[in-house]
Amino acid sequence: MELATQALTRKPRDAYYWRLFATAASFALFGLGGLCLRLLVFPLLSCLPGSADTHQRRARLTISRLFWLFIRLMQRAGVLTYSVEGAENLGRPGQMIIANHPSLIDVVFLIGLVRQANCVVKQSLWQNPFTRGPVREAGYISNDGSAEMLDAAAAALREGQTLIIFPEGTRTPPGATPAFHRGGAAIALRGATIITPVVIKVSPTTLTKAEPWYRIPKCRVHFSLRVGADIEPQAFAALGPAPQASRKLNDYLHHYFIKELAEDERPTTP
Repeated sequence: MELATQALTRKPRDAYYWRLFATAASFALFGLGGLCLRLLVFPLLSCLPGSADTHQRRARLTISRLFWLFIRLMQRAGVLTYSVEGAENLGRPGQMIIANHPSLIDVVFLIGLVRQANCVVKQSLWQNPFTRGPVREAGYISNDGSAEMLDAAAAALREGQTLIIFPEGTRTPPGATPAFHRGGAAIALRGATIITPVVIKVSPTTLTKAEPWYRIPKCRVHFSLRVGADIEPQAFAALGPAPQASRKLNDYLHHYFIKELAEDERPTTP
């Protein structure tokens, strides 16, 4: 009788082995999709008429739609659930979208939500055979830490592009608070019309820097993306010379995210 009671009260593992299989299949599909884009889709798109800017816009639109399809497939497969609050405020000209970086697929969510976004991506993606084709065709900016990278990002904003950036530069270790580099603030002061923060929460944590993809949690993971109120970069530009203004803006963003991440998860509507 006691054993039967324990079996009834034990929490289920939420289709653990199915989710493990579905996670593996999802990442395999992602890799194959990157190769197909590089070897088949983009060569076909390049045959269509239009300027270099038109080709780049087609590439970004294609990637964005496929990324959102990938998210929806992971949801349908039972790997994850998600909620997004305030997505209608993303994608404006000259907008710099700043987000924390708790998991591997944060960039997939944001690029999927913003149809024509540019993005500062880590340099290793340019050497990866599965991703170098898409990032090159879309004209994403390599985060190599150089002055040229800062110039390219600021120039993209001044041209009216929407730019996605993760100021941490890498995924947040589990249990740690975000540590922002000042480069994002410097870019914003040099080119952004508006800064829009996006707070990303993942519960339970998964796909972090410390975890391999196959170490999935015992229950289905939930991604919550909440778009915050706009921040005026020029309000900080007036506070002093560029280095001082950059430091103050970075400190403000850092404390904003720490405060938002410390709050209890609010229910949101997908």
